Amino acid sequence: MQNYLEFNFKISPLQPWNEILMAELIQIGFDSFTEEIEGILGYIQKDLFNEDELKSLSIFENENVKIEYSFQEMPNINWNEEWEKNFSPINIDDKVLIRAEFHESVPGMHEIIIQPKMSFGTGHHPTTHLMIQQMMEMDLKDKKILDMGCGTSVLAIYAKQQGAGNVTAIDIDEWSVENSKENAVRNGVELHIELGTAENLGKENFDIILANINRNILISDIPTYVSVLNDGGQLLLSGLCFFDVDDILEVCKENKLELKKQIQREEWVSLLLEK
Repeated sequence: MQNYLEFNFKISPLQPWNEILMAELIQIGFDSFTEEIEGILGYIQKDLFNEDELKSLSIFENENVKIEYSFQEMPNINWNEEWEKNFSPINIDDKVLIRAEFHESVPGMHEIIIQPKMSFGTGHHPTTHLMIQQMMEMDLKDKKILDMGCGTSVLAIYAKQQGAGNVTAIDIDEWSVENSKENAVRNGVELHIELGTAENLGKENFDIILANINRNILISDIPTYVSVLNDGGQLLLSGLCFFDVDDILEVCKENKLELKKQIQREEWVSLLLEK
């Protein structure tokens, strides 16, 4: 079991800097957050943490916000129990509900049931919401779909529930892969789930690629996604803050991707592109 560092960030003013800080922390390896009254708690694997990277984040140079932090090591935490305490259902436009088994069902809503684990941090709710919101308007039926950085595989499960054909889900985290397998069974869908990164992608092509990942990984991996995306295929992205969009679109343009739809929730953005 990985040892984690817990960071307590005090942020003044809180809004919108809490969301911006989370976006920047994700870029240096933080993978989950809990929102507090005066700031956020952020978590990172001890062996991934580099204090120079933390101190070099642009938000610490911004004169409009003051951030103080302290941290402590948290060995051998039962993350299932921690996130179960913090996880609340996600309601997307009163049409789709992402909930855990211990939450009550809501009549009339399409439901995805997951066991919340660490891969599904509270800071990711807005991006999950955006991805599902975009997917509700897409034609997923019989499409061959890839969910990159699948986490709990919520997106892959939803795609399969909406009639998608072959759905592949890939994540770099072993815990996410195991959780994805459990969640696929929990929702009665069949997924092809792999441990790995974009480097695992071979010559198999896809009609739709879903990637709810951080900015740096997206910029690095978009050319690879395009190489396995069918002509006319769609790439749906999130994990982005509004200030990341120009950089992402520049890479997309270089790779002959055309922006079809952009939506925003709080500081987070989702982009639908077509090859």
